[in-house]
Amino acid sequence: MKPLKEQISITIDSNLLEKLKGEAEKDDRSLSQFINLILRKYINENCAD
Repeated sequence: MKPLKEQISITIDSNLLEKLKGEAEKDDRSLSQFINLILRKYINENCAD
């Protein structure tokens, strides 16, 4: 069975990363959880099946 999550490496602008970290902390989530949340929301709102 394939794992449910995969680890990747990406490059993010420093100012964007700081904002993401701050928003994740406000939402009491890890950075990874927060990025998954906002990506899932974007996909659900903007991508047809």
